[in-house]
Amino acid sequence: MVDHLFTVSGSSAMPVSPTGLAAEGLLERQHLQEWVIDNPQVLGEAVLVITAEFDRWADTDGVPARDRLDVLGLDATGRLVVVELKRGTADRDVHLQAITYAALVSRFDIDTLAQAHRDFLARRGQTLDLEASRQRLLDHVDGDWSPELLQRPRQVIIAADFPKQVTHTVVWLSEMNLDIDLIQVGLWRVEGHLVAGFTKVYPTPEVEEFTLAPARVEAKAAAQKLEERSRAQNAVHVLVGAGLLPDGTRLRLVPRHGVTDSIRDAIAVWVGEDANRSTATWTNDTAKPLTWDADGNRYTPTGLANHIFRSVTDRKADGIQGTTWWGIDTARLPDNVDPEEWATLEGTDLATLAKRLRGTGKDWTRMHALLETIPPGRWTTYGDVATVIGSHAVPVGTHLANCGQCPAPWRVLTAAGRVAAGFRRVGATHSGAPREILTDEGVRFDRDTAATEARLTLDELRQLLES
Repeated sequence: MVDHLFTVSGSSAMPVSPTGLAAEGLLERQHLQEWVIDNPQVLGEAVLVITAEFDRWADTDGVPARDRLDVLGLDATGRLVVVELKRGTADRDVHLQAITYAALVSRFDIDTLAQAHRDFLARRGQTLDLEASRQRLLDHVDGDWSPELLQRPRQVIIAADFPKQVTHTVVWLSEMNLDIDLIQVGLWRVEGHLVAGFTKVYPTPEVEEFTLAPARVEAKAAAQKLEERSRAQNAVHVLVGAGLLPDGTRLRLVPRHGVTDSIRDAIAVWVGEDANRSTATWTNDTAKPLTWDADGNRYTPTGLANHIFRSVTDRKADGIQGTTWWGIDTARLPDNVDPEEWATLEGTDLATLAKRLRGTGKDWTRMHALLETIPPGRWTTYGDVATVIGSHAVPVGTHLANCGQCPAPWRVLTAAGRVAAGFRRVGATHSGAPREILTDEGVRFDRDTAATEARLTLDELRQLLES
């Protein structure tokens, strides 16, 4: 949780006092619940809200109708997300409520969920027939619909605070391979406005990686399938979030994870019958980023890998990590990209790229601040800028070419000291080609290459950013 919050004006920082939902007259159902429904990202990546205030338990379990599940979601791995909300400090047995609801929804099938989603949308003034509701759920899942994963819901408890009885129990349950997230909601009044914050207090990334992940590796087949899908889905989100691959990037099929040598050989023969089966085109869409050249349809990396596996073997794939199957074909150079940096990506699969880029994003504030400090008559490279701000040369080049508001983008060149192919736009306040502007600023060129003595070193760039 945020320990200290300030309003800042230059060198002055004034503390902001926290408040609470109850103190502000805000309620769980009418307010906190609506915040979550409107902003499902607080529940995790790519969560679709299926329903809220659900109480149709079919009476088979003797659950009174007054017991309502606050929010039920579906993530892109095909797993249900059970959400319990408390506007104040959570009750000592709140985790038991969440577990009870998780047990109940674990018996749901696609038809039950589709009907619940249709009814939920109808209550909110949206019309969707049952079949369209069903298809919406299927489309949201990365890969095949898995009844096994529905039996393992993830639970999320959101509250202003948690008593030790809850945190201690949740830690133990997580170690026993039951997934429960604790999210703390805070409220502040800032200059007449209420500001809400949601912070995941358990499990932290370190706990997930070093404590929970080893236990899940040893779990049953359903948990293993979840891990594979989660990694694939996360890889796509990382790549789109970092903006590494420009739309139109060509990918080549290299079956890796989840197949034997004999199946690889069979896929190679099958691909040999139609070369279009071996290529796909990337679009920066977290839902279905691949367009397969063989049929023109959109797929997830895992969905397309599974489709190819089934087409060749005539049996269902199980646990393929599709992001390992697709490598970058750098023969086609996108506009405004450094050729040397682009060439380094040749053959690298999507999963490996995501590992390199994890933690990066498309917040260009630091880069804009850096560019403002580069003096006339000096230049740097896409790769050096990326190193200093924690990104990659390719999205840096793409952003510079299309931003229109970046300070002096002409002072950023390729690693060879040349203006990137296709780079023409230099900003709304300047005209002329980048080389012409650099020459006017005093940078000497030998044919198309800028003089190395005018290039800033990495240390100089870092000092500029720090200043």
